[in-house]
Amino acid sequence: MMQLQKFRNKGLTFNEMVNLESLKNRDPQIRTISPIQVFGTAEIDSKKVTFHLHIKGELVLPSTRTLEDVQFPIDIQSTEIFMYETAEYNEDSELNLHIIHGEMIDLTPVIEELILVEIPMQVYNEEEDVSSLFSSGRDWEFIQEADQEKQEKIDPRFAELAKLFNQKNSNK
Repeated sequence: MMQLQKFRNKGLTFNEMVNLESLKNRDPQIRTISPIQVFGTAEIDSKKVTFHLHIKGELVLPSTRTLEDVQFPIDIQSTEIFMYETAEYNEDSELNLHIIHGEMIDLTPVIEELILVEIPMQVYNEEEDVSSLFSSGRDWEFIQEADQEKQEKIDPRFAELAKLFNQKNSNK
């Protein structure tokens, strides 16, 4: 905390690589996690420290369809506020508000939480072709919308009429 006070009114710029392998213990869906780059600025004043974070990295997650590895890029921007005193803490004021306990600010839990929230419920590999995976089943088949538009549907009531027009055109 004393070190941060040196940067009061000047601000602090940071750019660090963080190893967050521990995230695999919190979410078993994460197969691998690259070193995470955390950079941004911190604004320090007498009552709070405001971090403007930019978090970049890559996770390997299982595909929802095939369980094959899928590279999932992480690119998160967030503003996190750390308060020195709890007296001015208002639960409704800020969603990204944290109370400083002790003499140190640890951004690791905040970064981990931001990454975990970014993981989607379903992950798909771009190379997965939906039509080849699920082409048909019992009493159903998968067709692309473009293929459906190509198929001309003739009303059965007019089918005989269409044949009649085709016969007239061929007689000419």
